[in-house]
Amino acid sequence: MAKDGARDVSPEIGLAKNDGKTIPRKRIYAWAFWDWATQPFNTVLISFVWVPSYLTSTFFLNPDVVGTPGEETALGQLAANLGAGITVAGLLIALIAPVLGQRADRAQRQKLQLLIFTGLLIATQLGMFFVQPGEEWFWLGVGLIAVGSVFNEIAGVNYNALLVSVSTPKTVGKVSGLGWGFGYLGGIIALALVVGLILSGVLQGDSALTFQLVALGATIWTIVFVIPIFVSVPEPKTGEPAEKLSLWGNYVELGRSVKRLYKEARPTFWFLLASAIYRDGLSAVFVFGAVIAGIVFGFGFTDLVIFGIALNVVAGIATILAGRLDDRFGPKNVILISVFGLVLCTTAVFVLVDLGTPMFWAVGLILAAFVGPAQAASRSFLARVTPAGREGEVFGLYATTGRAAGWMASLLWAVFIQLAGNQTIFGLLGIALVLLIGGVMLLFVKAPARA
Repeated sequence: MAKDGARDVSPEIGLAKNDGKTIPRKRIYAWAFWDWATQPFNTVLISFVWVPSYLTSTFFLNPDVVGTPGEETALGQLAANLGAGITVAGLLIALIAPVLGQRADRAQRQKLQLLIFTGLLIATQLGMFFVQPGEEWFWLGVGLIAVGSVFNEIAGVNYNALLVSVSTPKTVGKVSGLGWGFGYLGGIIALALVVGLILSGVLQGDSALTFQLVALGATIWTIVFVIPIFVSVPEPKTGEPAEKLSLWGNYVELGRSVKRLYKEARPTFWFLLASAIYRDGLSAVFVFGAVIAGIVFGFGFTDLVIFGIALNVVAGIATILAGRLDDRFGPKNVILISVFGLVLCTTAVFVLVDLGTPMFWAVGLILAAFVGPAQAASRSFLARVTPAGREGEVFGLYATTGRAAGWMASLLWAVFIQLAGNQTIFGLLGIALVLLIGGVMLLFVKAPARA
C-alpha cells in the first residue's frame, strides 16, 4: 500500500487500487460496454448505413429528379438539410448539457441520469424503424438523428463522469482508451452482422425495409449491452449531496462555474476552447466522410459497410494502443499527433482525388488510426484536470463547448462546396481548416501533470 493515503496502482487494468480498494476488472469492462452498446447509433445509423445509404439517398428524392443531371445537386441539398438538423441539435446540447451535468453532480445521480438518457436514445433508434421512404418522411428522419444526437451526447456526459469510478490517475488514459476501443470493436461486429445478412440474402441493399430493420436491430443491440454498466458500476461518491437549485439558478451557477474554472484551472478552461474546435472537425469527419465516399467515389451500400468495418478495426486497435501512449507520454502529445495527422489525411484526399478509390481506401485507413486516439486522449486530458466532485459539471461544459462550435465544420463544408459550384470534394477543405485551427490552439494549452 502507498503511504499517506496515496493511490496504489498496479500496471494492469483491473488491478488498480483506489484509496486502498481494488477496482474489479468486471467493473471496468462493464463501464466500457456502454460504448459498445451505443456505438451502432454512431457507426451503423449515422456514419455508414442509415444516413448515407438511406436518409441522404434517392429514397427521399422526388422520383422525377432521380436519374437526371439534377440528382447530384438534389442529394447535396439533402446533405445540407441534414447538417441543419445536426446544428439545431448542437444548440440544444449547448443549452442543457452543462445544467443537467451540474444537477447530477449536486444530487450525486450521474448513473440515474445516464439511465434516463440512454433510454431516450433507445426510443429514438426505435423511432427510426418507422421512417419510410419519400420526401414527406425526410424531416422526421433528420429530427430523429438530431434528437438522438442530443440524447447520446447528454448520456455521454454522465458516462464520462463515471470514469472516476473505474480508474485511478495512473490508469485513466488506459481505461478511457479501452472504452473507445470497445466502441469501435462493437461497431465492427454490428457492421459485420449487416454484411452477413446482405450476403446471405436476408437483407437487400436496395430495399427501404432493410434500413428500417437495421434501425430495429441497433435498438435491440443497445438494450442488451447497456445492462452491465447499470448492474456493476457504482455512483461516484465525493461527499454529501448539495442543495438543489432552480433551473435559472443552475444557469447562474453555470456562469460562476465557468468563472471559477478560468481562475482555478486555467489549462482546463483553455483546453475546453481548443478541443471545441478540433472536436467539431472530428465530428464532421464522421458525418460527412461517408457522403464523400458515396457521391465522389461511388461507394454503394455494401461498399460503405465493408469500408466501415475496416475503419473500425484500425480505429479500435489504434485507440486501445494509444491509451498506453497517453499514460506514458501525456494526452496532449497524443491529441496533437492525431489532429495534425487528420489535417494531412483530409488534405491528401482532396489533392489526390483523381487517383480514385484505392487512394481513398489507403488514406481512410490511416485517418482511422488518428480519430479514436484523439477522442480518447481528449477525455483523458479532461479527466486528469477535473476537480473532484465536479465531473458531470465539467464534462457538461466539455459537451457544451464542443457543440457551441458545432456549426463551424458543417458551415465551412457547405460554403466550400457552394463556392466550388456544388463539387462535394471541396467540403474536405472546410473540415481540414477547422482541424488545423483547433490543433494550433492546443499547442498553447499547458499539459496536465502526469501521475
